Amino acid sequence: MSSSTTHPTTVLHDIHQRQRADGPAAILAIGTAYPAANCVQQEEFADWYFRVTRSDHLAELKAKTKKICEKSGIKKRHFHHTEEFIAGHPELIDLSQPSLTTRLGIAADAGPALAAAAASRAIADWGRPAADVTHLVVSTNSGGREPGADLRLAGLLGLRPGVRRTLLCLHGCSAGLVALRVAKDIAENNRGARVLVACAQATAMLFGAPGRLPLDLVVAMSLFGDGAGAAILGADPEDDDPAERPIFHLVSASQATVPGTERAVVMSLSETGIVNSQSRLSVEVPRLVRGAIERCLADALEPLGLPAAGSDGGGRNWNGLFWAVHPGGRAILDTYEAALGLEPRKLAASRHVLSEYGNMMGATVIFVLDEIRRRRCRRQDGADEDEEDCEWGVMTGLGPGLTIETIVLHAAGSWGEI
Repeated sequence: MSSSTTHPTTVLHDIHQRQRADGPAAILAIGTAYPAANCVQQEEFADWYFRVTRSDHLAELKAKTKKICEKSGIKKRHFHHTEEFIAGHPELIDLSQPSLTTRLGIAADAGPALAAAAASRAIADWGRPAADVTHLVVSTNSGGREPGADLRLAGLLGLRPGVRRTLLCLHGCSAGLVALRVAKDIAENNRGARVLVACAQATAMLFGAPGRLPLDLVVAMSLFGDGAGAAILGADPEDDDPAERPIFHLVSASQATVPGTERAVVMSLSETGIVNSQSRLSVEVPRLVRGAIERCLADALEPLGLPAAGSDGGGRNWNGLFWAVHPGGRAILDTYEAALGLEPRKLAASRHVLSEYGNMMGATVIFVLDEIRRRRCRRQDGADEDEEDCEWGVMTGLGPGLTIETIVLHAAGSWGEI
């Protein structure tokens, strides 16, 4: 080989470097959606739920459900499935009848429609045409078909035929963080990539009559709502598009499974289409979070050397960060607050989203990010001087396993800030 010939390793390295982005991934736009036409007030949910499932005779369980709703921290939720729809599909209530086809049909319609509404708002927020999206990551706990929600969504949005699609299913409440983690890797390893993330939830997949469900699923029915969240990510600016600016940089992403908790949160599709949780969610998960969350977060932040994540001499001080915690339920948020010694305002955005929409699984954390953005904008405009303005933050959520997803965030206003 001639001495002037470039070594193959050098060529591969140069090609690889040219393919990679120059900066960290950032969220450039956010959009959310929910079925506004069907809103159920939480104080009325038990009456509604037991009526539509023909279960009013279960007076003791109904009274217990009302107490759960009273303590949930939720004001209202939105559902794709209406009382009229449920009345026309008795198989959703009678678990002796097969209902998988019906449920998958609901999910195939509701999921992409909600995701398209959220994604359209994110694209409008972004300010560039949908055809500029290069990659699509769709996450849902409400599907089981192929071609799936990703292809349907691409068609609804008019994305170009060459868009590269990834479909994620059954990641539970951590689905939004998993999708953003995957999108971060795509954006940082593909120069010029613009990744659309869409997460959609349709609770019809786990809907059933309370007398035929384990108590933990009755609790779940009192928490979950339908909705979709979308975000657009990129890892380098367009020189000819000065209007494109990041909202949050995604600095690092990590995942940790708490040892010995493989059956703490279990999700599966049964013959009746129910997404089963085979755990004592209301008791066991908060206990597991309390024992593991600080160590998991420390492992995620310590390698970055962030001052906000340091110790104050008497223990770790987590109040120097802003927090985008997936609001799996009031008990989960209370556990984070107590375990980390967080000031009440630190989880204000998460509690607000839980109150207004309930737990929409993967979509919920995107609602939280949007709420944090709104609050920061109010402060910058001088409308709310009491709102915090921490530069660094943490987004975290729980998934089957028990798995803790963590993404370190940097709140930014321009590409040159880090």
